[in-house]
Amino acid sequence: MTIQQLKYAIAIVKHGSMNEAARRLFVSQPSLSNAIKELEDELGFAIFERSNKGIRLSGDGAEFLRYARQVVEQAELLESRYLNKKPSPQHFSVSTQHYAFAVNAFVSLVQEHGQEEYELSLRETKTYDIIEDVKSFRSELGILYLNEFNEKVIEKLLRAANLQFHTLFVARPHIFISVHNPLAKQSIVTIDQLSRYPYLFFEQGEYNSFHFSEEILSTMTHPKSIRVSDRATLFNLLIGLNGYTISTGVLSADLNGNEIIPVPLDCEETIRVGWIAHRNSSLSTLGAAYVECLKRAIAQ
Repeated sequence: MTIQQLKYAIAIVKHGSMNEAARRLFVSQPSLSNAIKELEDELGFAIFERSNKGIRLSGDGAEFLRYARQVVEQAELLESRYLNKKPSPQHFSVSTQHYAFAVNAFVSLVQEHGQEEYELSLRETKTYDIIEDVKSFRSELGILYLNEFNEKVIEKLLRAANLQFHTLFVARPHIFISVHNPLAKQSIVTIDQLSRYPYLFFEQGEYNSFHFSEEILSTMTHPKSIRVSDRATLFNLLIGLNGYTISTGVLSADLNGNEIIPVPLDCEETIRVGWIAHRNSSLSTLGAAYVECLKRAIAQ
């Protein structure tokens, strides 16, 4: 087993295919495939499951990759410190529901820890895809919420994927609205008062179950509703159509300006927002730093 073989396995997971990993590594696809086959023979199990649809990590492979990442990171630190070798570009990826504080934290991470070279990824995506991204190591961390309605379904998926949820904060529901919305002057809004305004919510694609919704009270019916796929569009519609969405109330004026405000919703529900990662797996240096940036962004 060599460090190079470990780097190859990590690259295949990162880029999603042998061909793309080989292209990025500047090696031939047969050479990469042979290196992985030799590693699997030595280990005695298949790191990747192969089919006509491509390759994906096996269960044993997912566990192996957790250790491989730690070994490669430590080896690169040794090379940089004692062999005067140029540090490898930093790599880190996070998948998240559409939270402004997650973007704020990412900005802080890059400002504080970004070296001369880095290759980072921030994916605002669908709830099910967040879990799949972390499960398959496409992302080291995922950010989503749990509440009384969805937690049994989400936690079952997390257990099956050997992932663990870590709570960041618990919030009461708020609506996000334009400062020009007539409801903006109220100290609290009732559900009945919302019926005349368009309800905005995020598209969940193939897994469009109520349990995967980014908004609580997902089973409620709405006379007017608009499904969107990105946060910028949602915010534009909040302003242009006097629409509303339901979220945590944590919003960043630095990134989103002062046109959108949170107003408390008269509701007994609570929202538990947190990050997910592989259970019993140490975070990378950037992963741990990002969690700290998240905590600071939320506190602010």
